[in-house]
Amino acid sequence: MLRSRFLRWLGGGVLAAGSLLCAGLSVAQANSPPPPETPGSTEKKDSKSVEPGMTKLKIRVATDSDKPIANASVYVRFYTAGGLLHHDKLAELNFKTNQDGSVKVPEIPQGKILIQVIATGWHTYGKWYDVEKEEESIEIKLVPPPHWY
Repeated sequence: MLRSRFLRWLGGGVLAAGSLLCAGLSVAQANSPPPPETPGSTEKKDSKSVEPGMTKLKIRVATDSDKPIANASVYVRFYTAGGLLHHDKLAELNFKTNQDGSVKVPEIPQGKILIQVIATGWHTYGKWYDVEKEEESIEIKLVPPPHWY
């Protein structure tokens, strides 16, 4: 019985405190002037909501003597927006080169991308690129692996 009285008293006190707090906030919001608008403030909001442009890549893998390397594994890694807590995620696409040693990559976001190439009998290649055009052609030259004695 004493416990139920205490809980009713506590509940009433919390309710009263909450209503006073809300009333104080609404009065403060009604009396405050609206924030000044500057011409640059709307442009900044729009630029954050705009997604980066897309790009199409054509990657050609060859030797130093310009002979195409067929059936090489090509990995393309790039950042995509979103994810948990709006952090960028690293996405990956995997391809194999054709007889011409080339790969056509579908549209991906512009920006930093990582291209890695693995081919049997050749030194593994990896490099970050800054892609800012709508269409880009990238030439990759593979070198033979070092000799071990």
